[in-house]
Amino acid sequence: MNVLLTGHNGYIGSVMVSVLQAAGHHVTGLDTYFFEECTFIPDEHFMPSLRKDIRDLTLKDVQGFEAIVHLAALSNDPLSDFNPALTYEINHEASVHLAKLAKEAGVQRFLFASSCSVYGKANSEKLLTENDTPYPLTPYAISKARAEKDITKLADASFSPVFLRNATTYGVSPRLRVDLVVNNLVGWAYTTGKIRILKEVTMWRPMAHIEDISRAFAAILAAPQEIIHNQIFNVGVNGENYQICDLVEIVRESVPGCKVEYAIKKGSDLRSYRVDFSKLARTLPNLKLKWCVPLGVKQLYDKFEQVGLGLEEFQGRKYIRLAQLKHLLESEYLDSSLHWKKSVIFETK
Repeated sequence: MNVLLTGHNGYIGSVMVSVLQAAGHHVTGLDTYFFEECTFIPDEHFMPSLRKDIRDLTLKDVQGFEAIVHLAALSNDPLSDFNPALTYEINHEASVHLAKLAKEAGVQRFLFASSCSVYGKANSEKLLTENDTPYPLTPYAISKARAEKDITKLADASFSPVFLRNATTYGVSPRLRVDLVVNNLVGWAYTTGKIRILKEVTMWRPMAHIEDISRAFAAILAAPQEIIHNQIFNVGVNGENYQICDLVEIVRESVPGCKVEYAIKKGSDLRSYRVDFSKLARTLPNLKLKWCVPLGVKQLYDKFEQVGLGLEEFQGRKYIRLAQLKHLLESEYLDSSLHWKKSVIFETK
């Protein structure tokens, strides 16, 4: 299948490329390359790609593809809180615009990367299914919920969107992020010998490894259209819902000699939710998701040890999305709308 993968140069995209290629797809990337210089380990794939902001796409950009896998977005809550208006513009409005272009161009399949964050705050006794009403609390989650709602209206016999609500991601990637909970905990433990706890530890989060998320997208692409058409799937593994305190304990047991340090700051983060992933397993019984958090923690620790990750690099801007964007703005590589300035588009340092 000829696939356009938006956000291919990001945290998930730089792993998903290899998974899609291994499944036999011809993949073309599309990315604005905000994080091009934020490389943790070398990419191992080669592909054609387009350097372009998803807000600026035209019909010509999406013609000739059989499927679009749409990952590109302002990708987490701190980043989306930085400028909510731009979050809605990029994650919601530009995503709907892309879906409309795809439909007009005759692209049959459209896989939208949503998030379990749309569930927001829920009764911890209940495992949330795709039939439960979303309760998004942040600009990021609201933007994803709005995009789902508007793109689903475009579905018809010739245009088949699917919405994949990813669990909180973790794991090694060429474009590492340490602003994700498991990656962050392991990073602190490895670089300082201490696990720094800044938030309440009783909140629930579903977790999924970056490779398992990529496999789920590949499986949806391969599935018969009639069983996935215009549907929502929670993406993750039953049994991988954790309280933050559980994650802390896994890291403490896995990283030699580390200790837990509490410096909890009261905040407004009310998100806590447990998610049911049975629909994905039931619909795609041949899809085998193999990762669990303990294995992911070991993978991260081993890789940090292999590359010799230092505290200065860990705390720097390379692996923290909001810090990198602030750097690009302060250095005047980007304008206030997060568009590259033409004079520096290929000259970031």
